[in-house]
Amino acid sequence: MVGLIIIGDEILSGRRQDKHLVKAIELLNERGMALQWVRYVGDDPERITADIRHAVDSGDVVFSFGGIGATPDDHTRGCAARAVGQELRLHPEARELILARSREVAEQEGRGFDPESPDTQRRLQMGFFPEDAEIIPNPYNRIPGFSLLGRIHFVPGFPVMAWPMMAWVLDERHAEMHNQTRVCERAVIVYGAMEAALTPLMERIESGFAPVKVFSLPSVDHPVHGRHIELGVKGVGDVVDKAFASLLDGLNQHGASLGPTSVR
Repeated sequence: MVGLIIIGDEILSGRRQDKHLVKAIELLNERGMALQWVRYVGDDPERITADIRHAVDSGDVVFSFGGIGATPDDHTRGCAARAVGQELRLHPEARELILARSREVAEQEGRGFDPESPDTQRRLQMGFFPEDAEIIPNPYNRIPGFSLLGRIHFVPGFPVMAWPMMAWVLDERHAEMHNQTRVCERAVIVYGAMEAALTPLMERIESGFAPVKVFSLPSVDHPVHGRHIELGVKGVGDVVDKAFASLLDGLNQHGASLGPTSVR
């Protein structure tokens, strides 16, 4: 399974809108993978540590977005170390990447590069990872992310960095998971029905075509369909088609007024 941890007070306060969830689902879907859970957490070290411990215990592949910089509100690196009982240390490859980036910045600004300057030393803080961490390359500015246990991956909060880093991890470290959980959804618009009246049919479909799941998305003011329910099934494999055919048959027997169908 795949989960996300999305970190930052700015998201919980509404100062910034989270964009990672939608993009992560897109990246997973492109590879025939699916997202099972997501957690949002503010810049609270105890809560971040608890969520990372949950990720460690879950056995899932987990992507954590945000909090790996070197400012006072960036706690993720230290929390990750505590969650796995390791010390933070300067990763040798991260050190070289950060120094190379710092040298580039100095040259672009027309000044000399001093590896011992306070600014450079602060940048190097971003390369302190738990002892057994593996780096995740950052194609935007070389400042890497890191992975733990081969399945828990920490990337920056900036989408321009985080999204290609997530794509790289999925392709380079989890290629064996591609197309293992490609979920298909089939749905139909049902006009004027009440969910309570359709619940027995939904229960019958789920019990008869497990592990297919039935979903019901009611709307009261849709600009095209008005008051309706989008009723459908989702799952893996040919059983989805069979479940959907049975769902349509049940709706017709119920006398439901049906609109267009969709496949996703």
